[in-house]
Amino acid sequence: MTVRLSRIQLALFFILLCPVNIIGLWWAVGSPLLMDPNSICRKAKRLAGKQAELCQTQPEIVSEVAKGVRLGIRECQYQFKYRRWNCTSHNKYFGKILQQDIRETAFVYAITAAGVSHAVTQACSMGDLLQCGCEATKNRAPPKPLSSSSGDGVKWEWGGCGDDVEFGYDKSKQFMDAKRRRGKSDIRTLVDLHNNEAGRLVKTHRNAVKLFMQTDCKCHGLSSSCTLRTCWKKMPHFREVGDRLLQRFNGASKVMGGNDGKTLIPVGQNIKPPDRQDLIYSDESPDFCLANRKTGSLGTRGRVCNSTAMDISGCDLLCCQRGFREETVVFEENCLCRFHWCCVVQCKKCTIQKNLSLCH
Repeated sequence: MTVRLSRIQLALFFILLCPVNIIGLWWAVGSPLLMDPNSICRKAKRLAGKQAELCQTQPEIVSEVAKGVRLGIRECQYQFKYRRWNCTSHNKYFGKILQQDIRETAFVYAITAAGVSHAVTQACSMGDLLQCGCEATKNRAPPKPLSSSSGDGVKWEWGGCGDDVEFGYDKSKQFMDAKRRRGKSDIRTLVDLHNNEAGRLVKTHRNAVKLFMQTDCKCHGLSSSCTLRTCWKKMPHFREVGDRLLQRFNGASKVMGGNDGKTLIPVGQNIKPPDRQDLIYSDESPDFCLANRKTGSLGTRGRVCNSTAMDISGCDLLCCQRGFREETVVFEENCLCRFHWCCVVQCKKCTIQKNLSLCH
C-alpha cells in the first residue's frame, strides 16, 4: 500500500503533532515534502532540542531519517499484510493506533527506529554523508575464518568499507527518542523508549546483537589462490530485521508501571522480565474485525483472504468468522515479452482472470 496524503493533510499532521507521537511526523510519506529536510523542519514547528539542532546543523541527516521511516513503513506493511491490522497508512486511523500502548504500536516504533538506523548507516557507507564513513577497524580483533575449508596460513585483515552502525544507532536515538526524554517517567514514555531501543539493537553490534552483523570477505592472490582475505562487517538485509521484529511482536510481553514510575513490571505469574531486545506493551489490542475510528481499526470487510489456509491469512481468521464471497477479477498484464536487438523489449497484453475470496 502506498501512502498518499495531500499537502494540506501533511501540514495538519505537522501542526497537530503531539510530542508523544513523533513517529506520526514521519508516517506521511506519500508527499515529496518528506524528502526535503528544509520543508520538514520548517513545517514541524514543535521540533525542539536535539531534533531542532539536527534540522539546523545537519539537514542531510534529517533527509536520511525520513528515508529510514519510509523503509520501516514498507517493512511494516509487508510483515502485516495478512493480519487484521495490516499497518494501514490511513492517517485518521493510524493516529489512533499511536495513541495506544498495544503490540502493534510496539512494532511500529521498533521497525521505524530500526529503519532510521539502517538508512543513516547505509548513507555513511555510500559516502552520502560528510559526518561519517566506513567503520573504524583499527582496534578490532582479527576476523575468524568463515569455514574450516579456508585452510591454515591464510592471512586475514579488516578492510573494505564496513558499515558504521554505531553512527546510525546514535542518530536514530538522537532523533527518535528526543520527544520522550524530557524528564518524563510515565509508562507511555518507558514503553516507547524501550521499543525504540529494541528496534535499533537489531541493527547494531552492541552486546549480543553483534551476532546479527554479517562478515563479508574477498580473497586476494595469484591464480585464484587465497593468500590474503580482506573482510568487513555489514548490516543484515532489512527484511531480516523485519522478520526478527515480527518474532518479537508475536512474543511481546505485557507490562505495567512500577510504583516508582521508573520501572516496568511484567504482567502475569512466572514471567521473566523482558530484556532490551523484547517488544513490550501495556494494553490489549482490539480485534480489528470491524471499522472503529476510536481504536484505529479499518475492519477487514472487503479484504482478500485465502479460503484454503489455516493461518492468519485464512478466511476464518481474517474475516472474523463472518464468511466470505468469491469474486472473479479480470485484468490485463504484460506477457510473451521478447528482447529485440538492440535494445527493445516488446510485450503483448494478456487478459488474466483471477478468483478472489473477499471477507464479508
